[in-house]
Amino acid sequence: MTQDELREELVRLSRSLYDRGFSVGSAGNISVALPDGWLMTPTNSCLGFLDADRISRLDRDWNHVGGDKPSKEVFLHRAFYETRLGTGAVVHLHSTCATALSCLDDVDPQDAIPPLTPYVVMRVGRVPLLPYVMPGDPASGDLIRGLEGRHPAVLLANHGPVVSGRDLRSAVHAAEELEETAKLAILLAGRGGRRLKDSDIKALKARYAAMR
Repeated sequence: MTQDELREELVRLSRSLYDRGFSVGSAGNISVALPDGWLMTPTNSCLGFLDADRISRLDRDWNHVGGDKPSKEVFLHRAFYETRLGTGAVVHLHSTCATALSCLDDVDPQDAIPPLTPYVVMRVGRVPLLPYVMPGDPASGDLIRGLEGRHPAVLLANHGPVVSGRDLRSAVHAAEELEETAKLAILLAGRGGRRLKDSDIKALKARYAAMR
């Protein structure tokens, strides 16, 4: 895709997320890799009403070189690009159910999104819950770097999910799958929901690892 095409794709997918309730107000931010830098949604922008020409442009060294000022959560995005080889896009949402899970005190910090369906294993994998950090604090990026690229997605405590993918559509689809699984987890709470077995998860990872 050309840069102009990526800008239009970013506007289109962001609007889709907003229209379906994955983002409200000016919550959430998305970035996509370019051959010589990155595009990122601007700070305080609404995912439902982006202007392609005003999307932030950053160079290889993460300097702001065009468009509006980038999201204050640039640290989250940068940490994924720098630790997961092949990352082409990062999506950070405040989607309702995933954020709700991030606020619970009994969530497994090593496996915050339960493997209820094969699709969350295929598209997202195991999701650690990271400790609370104030939005916009570079420490959030340090926490992601501490995972050394082992996970394509994380859940930020009392904040929401951050999901990486090989390209923009993959990252968006994975973020949607994470939210849907969080919704299932909440619906099944207290009912003894059946998780996939370790052997099932291993088989899915072996066959579909490339999807992440």
